[in-house]
Amino acid sequence: MADAVTYAATGKRKTSVARVILTPGVGRFVVNGRELEEYFGRKVLQMVANVPFEVTRTKGKFDVKVNVFGGGPSGQAGAIRHGVARALTIADENLRIPLKRAGFLTRDSREVERKKAGLKGARKRPQFSKR
Repeated sequence: MADAVTYAATGKRKTSVARVILTPGVGRFVVNGRELEEYFGRKVLQMVANVPFEVTRTKGKFDVKVNVFGGGPSGQAGAIRHGVARALTIADENLRIPLKRAGFLTRDSREVERKKAGLKGARKRPQFSKR
């Protein structure tokens, strides 16, 4: 099994980090030891994780093994999408153009802003009292 070709990449979104390993196969998608459908109950999140394969028309050509941690389901699905897209570019450099156009190679850097001292949240202030 040592001669099997693997393509590894890391994807990130919010506070989630996904380590993705692609191997040529039949399209099996395993996330943290569970099938994709079992791990992500919502269809939308399953779709988000699979969309790089649909854009590049490589659905069913690779087996995917993902180790993802941190954040919530939405962030984890986004991290998996980012990692799969990066691994596909390593597998075939020609797939870079459609993935880049779809915006899957760009790390979505939006994160939750920290709470500030004296404020109710990151920006919300206590109600002003004139007297």
